[in-house]
Amino acid sequence: MPIKTILFLTGFFVCCVGAIVVPLWGIVGSVLYYIMGTGWWTAPIRGWDIRYSYILAVATALGVAINWRKLEFGKTILMKQEKLVLVFLAIVWLSTIFSETTSTASYLIVDHPSLKLTKFVIFAFLMTHIVTRTRNLNVFFWALIFGTIHLGIRAYQMPLRVFISGRLENVGGTDFRSANDLAVFLAVMMPIIGIMFLKTHWPGKLVCAICGAMACSAIVLTRSRAGLLGLVMGGVILVITIPKRHRSKIIACLIIAGIGFFSLMDTRFIVRSKTILEGADTQDRSAQSRMEIWKGGYAMVKDNPLGVGAGNFLQNIKRYLPKAGDRDAHSTYVRCAAELGVHGFGLLMILILNAALILRKIKREAAKLPLTHRHEYQMVGSALAASFAVFIVSGVFGTLLYFEAFWWFLLLPVCLQRCLDNQLADIVVTEKEDKKEFSEKPLKKKPSAAIF
Repeated sequence: MPIKTILFLTGFFVCCVGAIVVPLWGIVGSVLYYIMGTGWWTAPIRGWDIRYSYILAVATALGVAINWRKLEFGKTILMKQEKLVLVFLAIVWLSTIFSETTSTASYLIVDHPSLKLTKFVIFAFLMTHIVTRTRNLNVFFWALIFGTIHLGIRAYQMPLRVFISGRLENVGGTDFRSANDLAVFLAVMMPIIGIMFLKTHWPGKLVCAICGAMACSAIVLTRSRAGLLGLVMGGVILVITIPKRHRSKIIACLIIAGIGFFSLMDTRFIVRSKTILEGADTQDRSAQSRMEIWKGGYAMVKDNPLGVGAGNFLQNIKRYLPKAGDRDAHSTYVRCAAELGVHGFGLLMILILNAALILRKIKREAAKLPLTHRHEYQMVGSALAASFAVFIVSGVFGTLLYFEAFWWFLLLPVCLQRCLDNQLADIVVTEKEDKKEFSEKPLKKKPSAAIF
């Protein structure tokens, strides 16, 4: 058995066993597996038919059950954002009941969208109840960063034959088979990398710098316009929302990263990116086809305001655009409205808005903390806002509705809110203990003067 297979199995076993004792291990293992996927190192054990993600989720859930009293998610088991996600999941399942059966060709070898989203939600809820301290949130971010480094290394090692239509495809887990999806995830990671660069000491800064360079290189290889637009918007939001104390540092990092990014650009990437600014007459076939599919999706929504059912866009678009065949919507919002109806689309918009409101509330409440902690929460909040801006903009040109990381970032503001609540609770407890200690401490009386 190859050494990499042994290392993979060892890491998987350690994360599963560790998750029972410390549930955070299960979160880290799930994040790394999601990003890395099953590469050639699992080929010798592919016949075992192991569902690694399911086993990790079960081990983590078991760890949560065993350590329930130790979890610090506060008095509220479900916050508003979590309840909204559950309602959205219910809409997805109801759409499968009252719609035609989804063709297996619509989702190929992966699970049906309803099952995929259920798995995403279960993991995200485990995450929001485990990652409730800033130290745990930092571990979560480092898992994302090391997973991103792995993607960068794999992108660099890919042979020319995988560049389908001149673009990098099939790198990492199942969610990254498309060049656009890979580019969006890497662009989403850039604000996280930038904030962790500022927060850590020099060894961590070096890791973040390497990760950022590899992510930029891989984005160029994907030739993704959606990823590029999202990256630009994420940078703008990060500069706007970051505390003034760190704004000049972020701007300097963005300038350096921009210079490095432009130096990595090749002719194919530049030519493809220029079409973003061109008119309809000069756009390439890919952009024109996307516009045609959106029109077909709009017609689908008009005919089916309650939706055609989760996963059924691909088998219905041919009725409105026969030449499109089984084509994806290439837009999160078009596919959501077409499959889940206007109510599903409306709820998705509410989820996005509520995530922004949570981050705004965190920025306001963090003002009650000492300066060091205050800036940490505000910086992380800015990074999450910037990363989510990448998703929002990229979602216009790519389908991220059943993209697992999208749902992580929808619920990460809940994690940050619980971290802040715990931090504020600690301050209150400390102040009470100080007052109690002061009140119980006997006062020294001045000796009375002797009278002779």
